[in-house]
Amino acid sequence: MPDGTFLTWPFFDERHRVFAAALRTWTRETVPGLVDHHDVDGSCRRLVAALGEGGWLEAAVPGSDGGAAAHDVRTLCLAREILAYESGLADFSFAMQGLGSGPIALFGSPGLKRRYLPAVGEGTRIAAFALSEPEAGSDVAAMATTAEPDGTAHVRLDGVKTWISNGGIADHYVVFARSGEAPGARGLSAYLVDADMPGLTVAERIEVIAPHPLATLRFEGCRVPVENRIGGAGEGFKVAMATLDVFRSTVGAAALGLARRALDEALGHASRRTLFGAPLGDLQLTQAGLADMATAVDASALLVYRAAWTKDCGAARVTREAAMAKMHATESAQAVIDRAVQIFGGLGVTKGVKVEELYREIRALRIYEGATEVQKVVIARDLLKSASAARPDRAAQ
Repeated sequence: MPDGTFLTWPFFDERHRVFAAALRTWTRETVPGLVDHHDVDGSCRRLVAALGEGGWLEAAVPGSDGGAAAHDVRTLCLAREILAYESGLADFSFAMQGLGSGPIALFGSPGLKRRYLPAVGEGTRIAAFALSEPEAGSDVAAMATTAEPDGTAHVRLDGVKTWISNGGIADHYVVFARSGEAPGARGLSAYLVDADMPGLTVAERIEVIAPHPLATLRFEGCRVPVENRIGGAGEGFKVAMATLDVFRSTVGAAALGLARRALDEALGHASRRTLFGAPLGDLQLTQAGLADMATAVDASALLVYRAAWTKDCGAARVTREAAMAKMHATESAQAVIDRAVQIFGGLGVTKGVKVEELYREIRALRIYEGATEVQKVVIARDLLKSASAARPDRAAQ
C-alpha cells in the first residue's frame, strides 16, 4: 500500500484527498485486468475507455462537459502518481488524453472544443500531441514541417513528426508547423488534424524499452481547414509552451509514482528476504539505501506539488518550479529504482519482476517533455533573468 500521508500537506484540499482515495481503489481493482504487455495498442485503448467510463478523464480534459476549461494541476499530478504506481501504461493513457487535448482546452475555438473535448473526456476518442521532429526536439525553433496556404480556407501540411506518443492509434493529432509569420519560434502555428485526413500517414512504428504506442508521422500535401487552427496564426510556440507549463509538473508526478512503487517493492523484499540468517533489511547498508530512497521520494513530492500548487493558485507561469520538479523527480526516480533493483539482486533484472519493469519505464521520463539537460538550462536562465531584474533595485538602495 503506497504512503498517503503526504496528502495531509497544506498543498491539498479535502477534494484532492477524496479524489486520491477513490482513484487508488479504482486503479488497484481495475487496471491490472486491462493491461496486456503483449498487446500494447489494445491495452491503451482499453485503458482510455475505462478511464473515460470511470470519469477520471475529466481531470485531464477540463471543459469536456461544457464547463470552464481550467486544469487543476494538483489533481493531474495525483492522478499520474497513482496510475504510474500501478502501471506505466495506465499513466501514459491518462496523460496523453490531457496533453493531446490541452491545446484545444486552452486555446481552441468554441467549435473545436464542442467537436473534440467531450469525446476525449469520455474516452471514446484518443488524442495525441505532435511537436517533435527528427531535427527539432528540444530546439522547437528548428521545426521544419510547413503549413502553407492552400486557398483561403485550408493550409497544406508537409513534413515529418517523430517520437509521437499514441502515434498509430490516435483519432486526432495536435500538430505544430512553420506557418511563416516571423522567423524562428514566432512563426509557428498549431492545427488539429484528424488521423484519417488524406496526406497523413504513419510512416513507422517505433519500438522502445518500455513499449507504448509511438510513431513517426508523415505529412504530404495534407489539407487542413484553417478553422482547425488552435490559437492565432504564429501562436504555435505560445500554445505549446502554455500546454507544457501545465503538464511538465505531471511528468515529475509520474516519476514519483514509479519511485514510490520501487520503494515499496524494496521494503517488501528487504523484509521477506533472508540473508546470513537474518532479514535483508537488518543489514545497515540496506537500511542506508532505503533511507536515501525515502528521502528522495519525499523531496520529489515536495517539488512536484509545490509547482502544481503554485500553478493552481493563479501563477501565470511556473517555468522554474515545473522544471525543477520534472528534473529532480525523474532523476531521483531513476536512482531510487536502480537502488531497488540492486536490493533485489539477480531477481531485480528478471523479466516479469516489477522492479525490472520500473527500470525500463523510468528511463524515457528523463527525456520527454524536455530532457534533464534542457531543464537545467531553463532553471538557470530563469534564475539569471530574476537576478538581472533585481540589480537596479539593489543599486537604488
